[in-house]
Amino acid sequence: MAGEGALKLDSLQRDLLVTQIQAFLDATTDPAARDLYSRLREAVEHQEVPTELAGRLGTIIEVALSSGRVRRLFGPGAELSLTALFKSTPRGKELGEAIDSLNAALKQLKGQTVEEVSATLRAPGVYALTIKTSGCQLTLKFAPDEIRVESVEVEVR
Repeated sequence: MAGEGALKLDSLQRDLLVTQIQAFLDATTDPAARDLYSRLREAVEHQEVPTELAGRLGTIIEVALSSGRVRRLFGPGAELSLTALFKSTPRGKELGEAIDSLNAALKQLKGQTVEEVSATLRAPGVYALTIKTSGCQLTLKFAPDEIRVESVEVEVR
């Protein structure tokens, strides 16, 4: 059914996600969306999601996790299980790469004296963290859809 690159699910993930997908199915009357969610539910029931449906699965997992519903209803083990699966989806991989980039930028600050740290609200849910050191100023952007280095200013002496 799914083939190479398919996401493999365990029985806990299957059980958690079937109900989440059904909620999306119940909420839409659009025939194309219903078809997509039906195919996704079937793939999840078989515990193997093909790559072409992995993005949609990631969206559903992201909604379930960010709402806190999974942890509240099923506990931290369920949350950890879906988080691990999310990291294998296209969105999860994208966020993982962004965090790796962020960590690489932060690593450059090692050994420098931190002179100032400040946070600002850019818009609801969008924040910036500025770190000023003895040798540079680094501004990081945190938003629901991205985490990235916004700017780097190097002090030349």
